Amino acid sequence: MATARSSDGTNVHFQVLGRPSSPPVLLVPGLGEDLVGWTLQRVAFAPRYRTIAFDNRGVGRSDKPPGPYTLDQMVADAVAVLDAAGVESAHVVGLSMGGVISQALGVMHPSRVRSLTLVCTACRNHPWRRQLLEEWAHTAATRGMRVCSHEAMRWLVGPRSLRRFAPALGMVGPLALQCPPHGFVAQIEALLSADESLADRLAEVRVPTLVVAGNQDILTPRGDAEEIAERIAGAELVVISGAAHGLTFEHASTFNRIVLDFLGRSEQAWRRLRPVA
Repeated sequence: MATARSSDGTNVHFQVLGRPSSPPVLLVPGLGEDLVGWTLQRVAFAPRYRTIAFDNRGVGRSDKPPGPYTLDQMVADAVAVLDAAGVESAHVVGLSMGGVISQALGVMHPSRVRSLTLVCTACRNHPWRRQLLEEWAHTAATRGMRVCSHEAMRWLVGPRSLRRFAPALGMVGPLALQCPPHGFVAQIEALLSADESLADRLAEVRVPTLVVAGNQDILTPRGDAEEIAERIAGAELVVISGAAHGLTFEHASTFNRIVLDFLGRSEQAWRRLRPVA
């Protein structure tokens, strides 16, 4: 088991799949989700890339210190994982909360990022989403993760998949039940700690950026993706038809194809522009 030690002493669990000589891709998970949520991507990406997936603090095999957490701490965790894996810079793929962490990583540590893929995410919290996250935190703290996961499912999964896969999604999908309530609440507090400065600083991002949204996503609607793409010069926006917030597993083949194409083009651009030693 590989472990990185973050700047405040928190141990962060990560796993690497793929050849050491391949271009590195860092996979940043969403709220309440551990690295298992990236399984379909790790398998698809590993033949071409060195995939590095980790558990955010508060979930999985990473430490679960008392909250609140901050966005800066979670960015520091991602940097610690890159350091522990011996990676100077990587293509960064972030889902939902992981997309927020990835945006902040691109702004705060631009030299560590070759490209950004921002999936089902936003650069700021609208009042309605802030209220929803606060309600989830209250439910998790007072009634437990099983109840919270059940109530949140309709926000995370498309209606067709919800009918087909509801019994399994509680175990392997977003808001995994192995996430303890205090860790889940602390992650929400990190999300809520992000202010308007993140959105304002996206104009500083200079790496190739892909923004992916689902046209049925009600938690981070298309408008959020469009705002991010408008703020980052040259960003590409892809909207997957019929996809909701869980598109990385609901529409895995389509998502993987789109991202692999983008990663290939981005790696070529990075190699052309990298300084010659």
